[in-house]
Amino acid sequence: MTGVLGDIPAASPGFDGAASRRLLARLRDVMAGSGSGQERLDKIVTLIGMEMGADVCSCYVMRAGEVLELFSTLGLNQDAVHNTRLRVGEGIVGDIAGHARPIALDNAPSHPSFAYRPETGEDPFLSLAGVPILRGGKVRGVLVIQHKDRRRYTEVEVETLQTIAMVVAELVAQGELVNPQEVASTGDPALLPARLSGTSLASGLAMGLAVIHRPQLTIRQMVSEDAESELARLNAAIATMHSAIDDLLNAAALAGLSEPKDILETYRMFAEDRGWLSRIREAIRMGLTAEGAVQQVQNDTRARMSHLTDPYIRERLLDLEDLTNRLLQHLAGRKSEADGGTLPEDIVLVARSMGPAELLDYDQRRLRGVILEEGSPSSHVCIVARALNIPVVQAPDALNRIEPLDPVIVDGDHGQAFVRPAEDIQMAFAEAVALRARKEQMYEAIRALPSVTRDGVPISIQLNCGLLIDLPHLKASGAEGIGLYRTEIPFMVRSTYPDVHAQTDLYSRILGQTDDKPVVFRTLDVGGDKMLPYIAASEGEENPALGWRAIRIGLDHPSLLRQQLRALLRASAGRPLSVMFPMIAEVAEFDAARRLLDLEIARLEGQGGEPPSRVRVGTMIEVPALLWQLPALLPRVDFLSVGSNDLTQYIFASDRGNPRTSGRYDPLSPAMLSLLRRLVEACGDANVPVSICGEMAGRPLDAMALIGIGFRTLSMSPPSVGPVKTMLRSLDVAALRQYMNGLYLRGDHSLRDKLRSFAKDHGVLI
Repeated sequence: MTGVLGDIPAASPGFDGAASRRLLARLRDVMAGSGSGQERLDKIVTLIGMEMGADVCSCYVMRAGEVLELFSTLGLNQDAVHNTRLRVGEGIVGDIAGHARPIALDNAPSHPSFAYRPETGEDPFLSLAGVPILRGGKVRGVLVIQHKDRRRYTEVEVETLQTIAMVVAELVAQGELVNPQEVASTGDPALLPARLSGTSLASGLAMGLAVIHRPQLTIRQMVSEDAESELARLNAAIATMHSAIDDLLNAAALAGLSEPKDILETYRMFAEDRGWLSRIREAIRMGLTAEGAVQQVQNDTRARMSHLTDPYIRERLLDLEDLTNRLLQHLAGRKSEADGGTLPEDIVLVARSMGPAELLDYDQRRLRGVILEEGSPSSHVCIVARALNIPVVQAPDALNRIEPLDPVIVDGDHGQAFVRPAEDIQMAFAEAVALRARKEQMYEAIRALPSVTRDGVPISIQLNCGLLIDLPHLKASGAEGIGLYRTEIPFMVRSTYPDVHAQTDLYSRILGQTDDKPVVFRTLDVGGDKMLPYIAASEGEENPALGWRAIRIGLDHPSLLRQQLRALLRASAGRPLSVMFPMIAEVAEFDAARRLLDLEIARLEGQGGEPPSRVRVGTMIEVPALLWQLPALLPRVDFLSVGSNDLTQYIFASDRGNPRTSGRYDPLSPAMLSLLRRLVEACGDANVPVSICGEMAGRPLDAMALIGIGFRTLSMSPPSVGPVKTMLRSLDVAALRQYMNGLYLRGDHSLRDKLRSFAKDHGVLI
């Protein structure tokens, strides 16, 4: 709350927990009584003003076009009712709606968002407290109290307003104040085909009937007189919920899938969080039903956390949403909609957001694909979806464009969905599925064949991995090893930093599943958009991609980096170990990181532990500054690996996450290819192996250009192995190198078209 001064008296010194419970009890009588929605709202507003000693109590309700209309008031001019309107973001009321959070002010006219409306007659009122009316994650209105004198509002008063706002939200949701269709988006006509362009989160193709995932229940009774009975109901529902989550953990669908189980284990721990459960129990003791208490705690948490951008916090908020809905279902004695026997045989889930446990509620034999609203947190559900080979697309306005049981095609390869597809689209989908099957057969036919070009140049194809579920692809794809193991991903699904024992066990399992093929472990590359919950984020970074991340965090917190290196050394006992440091910008940083590794090697030897048979140390080439330090760097490293994603965006000063600039520059430009060629030549002169592990390596045309430059090791995601191997086995490297020698000095924006023409003319399969 803002504007709190110690010498300002409380708004209602006698309004405490007992007074709050009395008000809620009277509120229950109003809700159970007769009368229209408007009449009951008027009674609620009057009751609040009288019980809380407020000079004004007003309720604003959301109308179409994000306009807040004054629906009822005690203390303002009655002529203003249904005539005073504020846009979301306009005035203090609009600010509350725009940010979905409470405000308590001892001097409202001094607030920068204050907007004076003369027709209301609110001139004399100085203090103000307001809360959003929330339901289903959306703001449905605002509830406000005001006082003439300057005073401070207590937490009990604000929490009481929030509880009452939940009751008013039910009036709105039930259509007793505003027709729900008025504020619903009309979207496209329901019978017309539509294409939704978005982002691919998990590859694949699928078709099915849309099932809208709306887990929230309507709460009919908010206030209770028997707290002990409600606490007993809550405890029984919690026990049932925990048992159901345990059943998910033991489900056959997750057999042998470690990472999804790790995510659900963390989710299970979250379901036992004492702070969350104690807040629910306290709300029950304040006079709410168990359902009302669960919803109030969730509304408060959502209001406090919904504007934070940290991806981990957003995932945790999603977990809480899931847990809240589960607990409400168990309190109501209802099964999840996912258990319904009326669901179609082929399901495409459409959801505003979804947690991993919610995804697993659905019958995996029927589930074909998932469409999420753009901007919703998705990393955990995507880990589970990829493990189950379910394509996922994130698309804007999906819920407004898709109706239940609409036929939907999910194209996880290109990040789009086709809703109510026309016959030609359905035929194209069938052809794409058939072509995909034929390509898979072709890739399978060459899986065991050597990765050698047509003129006999061997190319090492390796994998980029970050989860244990990726490792079976090593054998299935025919790749020669793992060129990049992203160690940070398992850290991101945990609520606490894994100790050395847990890390050692993880790395041992990784090495045990690779059949002695080489693995390059990249140390923690966190920061930017990958902050861990147990590492304090650097506040206010204007450009996190250039900020406190990767090796910078490791060197500032050497104990974290040393523990990871210690675990890697222990797990590699008797086997070769390759360690790679990310985001190195100068040789001094590499030396500092190498010293920490040397300390851990000495520690292991001093304790009599078995060391790795060989330790290779390298670094990522991501920061352009390192390219001008190669003479000093190359004698110090055993290998280098180019991270083309970051290197490209830093070379061109172009944020790859910004849609306005991400496609503006092409890595197949003369500038980028010339730079990479000079790097390969310098490494060749120093006899230092160099690979490339960014997205370029996994695109056949880009990979062809990289081979022409001189790269002989490419590391990519598992689905790219077949297409790239097919390309290189049809390539004559000598002809390509001769062709490319005339391209480097050109001033073209991109050489992509010229390289594509070469491939077509020389029978290269791209």
